[in-house]
Amino acid sequence: MFHRALMTGAFCAALMSCTAVFAQVPADPANPNEALPETMTPPPYGETINIETAKKAAAGAIAEAKKRNWNGMCVAVVGPSGDLVYFEKQDNCQYASITISQHKARTAARYRRATLVFERLIGKGPFFSYLATLDDVVASRGGNMLVVGGKVIGAIGVSGGTGTQDDVISQAGVAALN
Repeated sequence: MFHRALMTGAFCAALMSCTAVFAQVPADPANPNEALPETMTPPPYGETINIETAKKAAAGAIAEAKKRNWNGMCVAVVGPSGDLVYFEKQDNCQYASITISQHKARTAARYRRATLVFERLIGKGPFFSYLATLDDVVASRGGNMLVVGGKVIGAIGVSGGTGTQDDVISQAGVAALN
């Protein structure tokens, strides 16, 4: 009996000392993530991009790469869920860029923002280090949403050049749909 009472007492003491762990952490006024926005209006998802439209976006991207004499780009087009719809690569594409282009497109579609947004936020310091913990995020420019009629129908991701080159080619794919 004494042993049971001792164990119960130890358990209660441990429980009482742990309640501080569950206390709310006060807001940090220096952290821009603490601000509570008044509205939230992300672009809605639309129907998944069809193969014809995906090919049109990829063709616009590849045409821009050829115009600039950049041989080595991989272009991926995904639907709103991030699933691959169409992929095209130039002959001189590095192997790593095959997957990276698809990952950039997937990130842009699923999070409904350009991958450049993640790149810039991570560069703003420790308050944005949590971005590295988000599932399936690539924080490197070159992934952009494909929006038609105000709705996200997919995204395009480009890899193979510098980040800026990838983004220029990706934007050309976006422009091909407008």
